[in-house]
Amino acid sequence: MNSDSIQRAADVINAAHALVISAGAGMGVDSGLPDFRGDEGFWRAYPPLRKLGISFPEMADPRWFNDNPALAWGFYGHRLNLYRHTTPHAGFSLLKQWMDARPGGGFVFTSNVDGQFEQAGFDPQRLHACHGSIHHLQCAEPCHDGIWSAHATQVTVDESTFLAVDPLPRCAQCGGLARPNILMFGDWSWLGGRAERERARLQGWLNGLSLSERKTLAVVELGAGEAVATVRHFSESLAASPHVTLIRINPRDCQLPGSRHIALPMGALAALEQIHQAMG
Repeated sequence: MNSDSIQRAADVINAAHALVISAGAGMGVDSGLPDFRGDEGFWRAYPPLRKLGISFPEMADPRWFNDNPALAWGFYGHRLNLYRHTTPHAGFSLLKQWMDARPGGGFVFTSNVDGQFEQAGFDPQRLHACHGSIHHLQCAEPCHDGIWSAHATQVTVDESTFLAVDPLPRCAQCGGLARPNILMFGDWSWLGGRAERERARLQGWLNGLSLSERKTLAVVELGAGEAVATVRHFSESLAASPHVTLIRINPRDCQLPGSRHIALPMGALAALEQIHQAMG
């Protein structure tokens, strides 16, 4: 069954005027990144948090920047360092190659905060990271609505305690603690201006497609599970158009919103490599 579906996916992409790539946490698994699937998956990645009994939703709570800044930056500093030193897997370059070859180009929509698409060479002007980016910072208070690059920020984490070592990142305006510009759980302090500008560019690009061009729009969704279904909802909102085809790549959560769409119950890299081979 997969071979027929792979060929259908290849044919849809070859015929597409434009390509939308939507990606969840599963996209990074083949690069060696954790996807935090369930408590056990999270604790395998962060054993010290198992000892504390802290789950991912509990750790991804902005209150830690007030209650225990060293622990908060231990978690996010470790992730920042990990993402900086992780090379995107070969599937990213295949997606970029397909997008670049489409007459209308394409756009990336992702819930991932890791910056892997930018590191793989995708145009930041054609990318919407809906939950923000760990590579940008904001004031934890916040004392102002500015967002700045974390490029020069270095965070040292004591691996034995999983606590960040002083000095912690600071806001240049008030001197208070800084935090990643990431949408966390129950987060009323997140500054969404940067993500909103990205969303507006995405909507402007979609609006700029003519009716005929929309009829050959393809959506390639990768590693987007049902636990936090932001990416799936976005893909399905586009796929509700009668001429848009959704290619859903997911080893587990591969249910489709309609019969004309394509399900590939596989990991991202394996699926992309097989589709590329079938594209000829």
